[in-house]
Amino acid sequence: MDETALRSLETGEAGRRERKRLKLLDTLADTAWELFEREGYAAVTMECIAEAADVAKGTLYKYFPAKEALLRHRFHRELEKNSPAILAEIGPLPAYADQLRVFLERSADWAQAHRKYLLPYIQFRLSEPRKLDISARSGLENIFGRFIVKGQTAGEFRAIQEPAILASYLEFLYLAALLRWLLHENLSLREEFSQMLDLFLLGLKPR
Repeated sequence: MDETALRSLETGEAGRRERKRLKLLDTLADTAWELFEREGYAAVTMECIAEAADVAKGTLYKYFPAKEALLRHRFHRELEKNSPAILAEIGPLPAYADQLRVFLERSADWAQAHRKYLLPYIQFRLSEPRKLDISARSGLENIFGRFIVKGQTAGEFRAIQEPAILASYLEFLYLAALLRWLLHENLSLREEFSQMLDLFLLGLKPR
């Protein structure tokens, strides 16, 4: 077998292993989600999840160190799956600020449906090191970054800072608004996001 064929074979095998690994991660996260929904998040242990998924506890802990990590996988997969349709829906809006506002409204609706799980998820995310493997990141910062790049290119936003830095700022403002909503039951998350975005955009308006 020549070197090119050998590399192709190795690449194919590596791809199969990665697909198998991702399928296992999805299965574990989906099994955990079913248990959370049926029995309540607090009542479900990692041992219960391993047993329901028919894997060794060591296998589960190898990929997910805690229940919150299973939520992370599930939620980030939902964002990856749902965001293209949302972005396509809001794309015709002429102003990027309006697109961003509607995106946050859709995010608020999703958060409302998942409220009972969000506090442990966020607390877990904030406890993690920022320099995570890219697969462990939510992708939200990249979505915010695309809005900012397009807005700056169109002259709608001031180019006062690199888009990636501004997107990181916006992500943390997003989390702050989300936490405030989670800790105060009488608040509207749509309104919290709208007020947060107003403050953020005020600094980006051309002068």
